[in-house]
Amino acid sequence: MKYAIILPDGAADEPVEKLGGRTPLEVAQTPNMDWVSSHGRQGCIRTVPEGFLPGSDVATLSLLGYDPKTDYTGRAPLEAVARDIAVGPREIVFRCNLVTIIDDVMVDFTAGHISQREADKLIASLAGELSGETGLPGDAGCRFHAGVSYRNLMVASESPGIDRQAGFAGTRCTPPHDIPDQLIGEYLPTGPGADWVRNVMTRGEAILRDHDVNVVRRDLGENPATHIWLWGQGRPRALEPFSKRFGLGGSVITAVDLIRGIAKSIGLSLIDVPGATGYLDTDYAGKGSAAVSALDEVDLIVVHIEAPDEAGHLGDADAKVSAIERIDEHVVGPVLEKLRSFDRWRILIAPDHPTPVELKTHTSTPPPFCIAGYMVHAMRNLPFSEINGRGGDLQIDPGHELMEYFLRS
Repeated sequence: MKYAIILPDGAADEPVEKLGGRTPLEVAQTPNMDWVSSHGRQGCIRTVPEGFLPGSDVATLSLLGYDPKTDYTGRAPLEAVARDIAVGPREIVFRCNLVTIIDDVMVDFTAGHISQREADKLIASLAGELSGETGLPGDAGCRFHAGVSYRNLMVASESPGIDRQAGFAGTRCTPPHDIPDQLIGEYLPTGPGADWVRNVMTRGEAILRDHDVNVVRRDLGENPATHIWLWGQGRPRALEPFSKRFGLGGSVITAVDLIRGIAKSIGLSLIDVPGATGYLDTDYAGKGSAAVSALDEVDLIVVHIEAPDEAGHLGDADAKVSAIERIDEHVVGPVLEKLRSFDRWRILIAPDHPTPVELKTHTSTPPPFCIAGYMVHAMRNLPFSEINGRGGDLQIDPGHELMEYFLRS
């Protein structure tokens, strides 16, 4: 039995005025996704439990069969696992975005999708001036680790000045992608340890303000990285291996540290694809080709594509339609063709959450999914879309139960 899971990140949406009241999924030409939905079954899945923020961390854990209520400790620790960053028993890891804030407004949570070379220089400067004993209130040390572009990490040590019971785990932080074009004042960190976190962010602003990288970016008319934004903190924890939970192993293809960290945490191997960027310019065909080759070696392949989510955050409906179409042509199509060469197989296509282009941020609305293959009998001959998913016979809540159904029922 061969299994393929395609995760078009953030592909679900709401009706878009520019698209005539249709969603990008409805507008996009997706003959392969539509084949899966019309020859199999479709429905909706609640990937984000009540009380959780709608992020790819929580939603992807759900899709892969792990209950966020017991298995989730934060986004940053998963990214730390991806980068093999050791986190001590009295340390906590934060996601550290390089962002553009102008006149106290979150103008760009990616700092213009800053290049890797520029981001590395900025993180190195932050590390040189803020790591170790910072002298900040609470006297907690911190260290910075470069990631991918604007996505970086900071590891903080708890100290006598921080509430020992709650620590930084009790600090309430807002993801910057949730507040596009918003005044940041009411979204700054609050709760235990918040004063220390705010001070690090303020110190970071002073270091970045006149940095050579930002001087050049301003001269070129590009968004400078004016601030660091700390959020998504937590401590790493061991998760039950996927092979133990579901009885098979597999591989994951992704360009995003978060998904890489989830894969490593549950014991799935990683396949690197040159040209995979985690952005709109990713090598879709390269991912599809790598997945096809992997199916000769493994029983399960998971392919994650970030591009629709990025288009949603940009508020670019046309780019989102294009990304969905390229996923269908270059990933779903080749993988589906390869699967059909085996006697027994199944495929699952599931966005992790909606990223509506008119909101530019995630929502908790259950996204659609579809499955087809061995012993999956067609129920409704309808294309893949949000409205058809809502009318489908499979409404999965809680979301972590879908994986058991997909693999075993």
